[in-house]
Amino acid sequence: MSRPELLSPAGSPEALEAAVAHGADAVYLGWGSFHARTRARGFTEDQVQDSIAWCHVRGVRVYVTLNTLLTDRELPLALQQARAACRFGADAVLVQDWGLFALLRAALPDFPVHASTQMGLMTSGGARILHADGCARIVAARECSREDLASLCQNGGAEIEAFVHGALCVCVSGQCAMSALIGGRSANRGRCAQPCRMEYGAGCHALSLKELNLARHIPELSAMGISCLKIEGRLRKPAYAAAVTSVYARLVRENRGPTPEEEAVLDAAFSRGGSTDGYFTNTPGPGMLGFGPASPDTPEPLPQAPDAYAVPVVFTGTIAAGVPSTLTVRDRQGRSVTVSGPVPETARSRPTEGSEVAERLGKTGGTPYRCETAEVTVEPGLRLPARAVNALRREALDALSRERAAVPRRREGRVPDLPELDCSAPVPAWTATVSRFDQLSGLLADFPAVRIGVPLEELHRPLPDRETEWCAILPRAWRDRDEEDLGQMLDRAKSLGVTGVLCGNIGHLSLAAGRGLRLYGDFGLNVMNSWSVEYLRRKGLDSVCLSFELRMAQIRDLQKILPCEAVVYGRLPLMVTENRPLCTGSLLRDRTGAEFPLLDAYGGRTEIENSRPLWLADRSDWRGAGLSFGRLRFTTETPEECRQVCLAYLNGETAPGAFTRGLYDRGVE
Repeated sequence: MSRPELLSPAGSPEALEAAVAHGADAVYLGWGSFHARTRARGFTEDQVQDSIAWCHVRGVRVYVTLNTLLTDRELPLALQQARAACRFGADAVLVQDWGLFALLRAALPDFPVHASTQMGLMTSGGARILHADGCARIVAARECSREDLASLCQNGGAEIEAFVHGALCVCVSGQCAMSALIGGRSANRGRCAQPCRMEYGAGCHALSLKELNLARHIPELSAMGISCLKIEGRLRKPAYAAAVTSVYARLVRENRGPTPEEEAVLDAAFSRGGSTDGYFTNTPGPGMLGFGPASPDTPEPLPQAPDAYAVPVVFTGTIAAGVPSTLTVRDRQGRSVTVSGPVPETARSRPTEGSEVAERLGKTGGTPYRCETAEVTVEPGLRLPARAVNALRREALDALSRERAAVPRRREGRVPDLPELDCSAPVPAWTATVSRFDQLSGLLADFPAVRIGVPLEELHRPLPDRETEWCAILPRAWRDRDEEDLGQMLDRAKSLGVTGVLCGNIGHLSLAAGRGLRLYGDFGLNVMNSWSVEYLRRKGLDSVCLSFELRMAQIRDLQKILPCEAVVYGRLPLMVTENRPLCTGSLLRDRTGAEFPLLDAYGGRTEIENSRPLWLADRSDWRGAGLSFGRLRFTTETPEECRQVCLAYLNGETAPGAFTRGLYDRGVE
């Protein structure tokens, strides 16, 4: 069984060097505006190119992060950046955006792509879909348990990467809109303001999780077939990368759990009230919550042997009369270079011995290499000066470095054109979704909703008799172990008259496959650009609900390759959490007094709603943006309130109380 790769964060060139020096097998880094830690110092383009070569010489892989959502205007620049990373020899690119993923598979078919945890891949069905489309590795959602990860490894097709250490998000991966909706800084675009670390109620940090620490589970993770163990922390200091990497490198190499000394180093590296493995052990709850300042002093990394992570090489050479001396150096990957030096002289006194040459070749200090063996054949009676042997060693290692840093040959294709399809509509039709079955009685009988969505778990009684298409809203968070139950619920819903499903995760396509249901993309898919629409069209969707982080002008300009929908009324969802936040009752209250309702979600989870509903009834701009559908999203409303909202939207009325325009005007960073 091969051991998993250890992947460390590189938020700066200094952090990169610290991680490599302390045993990282790979590092991940970003530059520019399209990576999920834009507050990290990051790299310049020249530094990225130099760092990739430097790492490859040392046998360390480099993954470039382009893992944010992108607008149509940003896609060409992101693709240009991916081309640069490919030409520099990066080992893979990490992405979240469906549109960029589709473009990369067409324009850079040989460049490995890894699916970011922000894609929210938590089931084998979703992993298989991405793998079939050319995704080499899936970074599993951080809330996956040991059973979930084992199932992904066994059934997902692609390599599986799992986070083992660092900061944890309380929200299901890729589904946090709290920072965007409250402060205009999008977590999906690398600018999270961390509202989850704030107080909600006096002294209650109901959303702040402790640091992830899976150090004691390393043997289990290795045994289940995890390909890569990932340390979070690109916003942290180089000393953090050194300290945490030094511990995990030992544990992975020796396939064991940590000693008390090693645990102390991890605990001291950074802390928010301790560490947790609650997601992995499937025990979410109050024990995962923690808050506090970072440790004031990051500990020193555990001591390493000077050449602990140097590249092992083998030297062989020949020193023969009348011909140039030669030296060959080989690494364990099969690379081999041969260099030649001066013709040896006839010895006047003490001839050169093979053991003497081997000893000099072993002096690789100050280089990335460690001499395993050196065998040099020296004919008797010859003399080769020490300086000539040293020069041969330097020249051979320099040549090997060039070989190890050589950029692989990869194909580059042209950027394909989007299909000439126009599904824009002159006037959008109405759709609606409810969170509770009883709210259906409040929808006006003459409210012309062409589609009404009901949570799948609410569909266990006859549906009202009205002219509309009934759809099941699939849960945004579920696991492989839930699929049998969900499949039975879908079959029951179909027997009640449901003909479509709202898909908020790519894994829903696998869940709904073969059931004869129409597929509609929900807002959980985070669609922000025309290429994402095209990718989902190819997956068989009949429409898509666009991200509510888009400005209305961006929605207007987006190419409507499929019929497009936007939420135009309702409390927008801020988070989906694995369990109900503590010490908060039925709502969260922040320091400004704003109250955020908590709704039950499938599997004992909780959806946190915005404090004010989105209200666009009195606005006309969204009606002329080419949308096919405008959705009324009912969450906390009584049936009577649902009826009043329907009337207000039919009549274009102003809001009856406090409301928000969402992000359609101001957009997000």
